[in-house]
Amino acid sequence: MRRSTTTTLGAVFAALALTGCASHAAPAGSPAPAHRNGSTPSASAPLSSAQLNQRLLNESDLGEGYNRKPEPARRDDVTVIGCPALEKLGANAATGSGLDFTRKTKVSFTYTGSSSSEIGEELYSDSPAKLSNGISKVFDAMLSCPTYQVASGSSAVDVGAAKAATPDLGDEQWSQVLTFSVGGQRSIVKQTAVRTGNVLVIVSGSPRLVDAHLAKAVAKGLRTR
Repeated sequence: MRRSTTTTLGAVFAALALTGCASHAAPAGSPAPAHRNGSTPSASAPLSSAQLNQRLLNESDLGEGYNRKPEPARRDDVTVIGCPALEKLGANAATGSGLDFTRKTKVSFTYTGSSSSEIGEELYSDSPAKLSNGISKVFDAMLSCPTYQVASGSSAVDVGAAKAATPDLGDEQWSQVLTFSVGGQRSIVKQTAVRTGNVLVIVSGSPRLVDAHLAKAVAKGLRTR
């Protein structure tokens, strides 16, 4: 049953996966997102795909017990139920378009240490303003409803979302804890995003693994060379 739950959660993340909402501008009159030290993003050319790929975490960064996972098949039958803000994003999510940023890459790993766990990383590059507006819109939508459902095929997953403390690692940070319940089983996933300049780092997975490797992912993802 645990494997079935993990598979369902993978479909959920592939669909909500940080949806194609970044292609929409922030609503007029929306408050500007908070920036560390009151800074405002400045224009900067996106990094190349090759540069982003070099900044992803790898097995040597993570240590013993981590194995890279193949990218899961995209699901086009995912719908969101009971959360209007996410329902609006759901149609875009079902296309598998992902965040609509100029450059993106991702990787995920399983950890076979004391217990079977997973961790994934996504890197994006675009103008600072577009990264900021896009990821803010996603996190705001996901946190707008404390509970909702995500359906994929014949499976329905109950989801709970709560804001988490954000680490002081970049110009802007976002963090949340998502609880997924299906078939009597429950999984908890932490998701933290950090933006500095024209790079956005997102780390998701077991809260323990996210906390253990977030600083390393941000340092590598945001390196200057």
